Amino acid sequence: MGKIIVGKISEITPGKMQKVRADGKEVLVANIGGNFYAVNDTCTHAGASLSEGTLDDCTITCGWHGAKFDCKTGKLSAFPAKIKDLQPYKVVVESDNIFLEV
Repeated sequence: MGKIIVGKISEITPGKMQKVRADGKEVLVANIGGNFYAVNDTCTHAGASLSEGTLDDCTITCGWHGAKFDCKTGKLSAFPAKIKDLQPYKVVVESDNIFLEV
């Protein structure tokens, strides 16, 4: 398993999220109280970029149809239909760099 650098901690301030590319995938990285979490950036309902939605505490809300996911686990937390969870990624912070383990 390898690590891919995806940014600096100063680039994603607490309460913010950002789309990055890692290992050919689009990944959403969120900063929740100084802890970093990462999940697939693509909504499993209709393919929207989740980084264009909103982040409230640890809940990502898709801007297209309102699907809600937990950014810590990738689990679907609210939507009228059953859709797949997001793929979570392990995040490692070293010095001021953010890495994903892939």
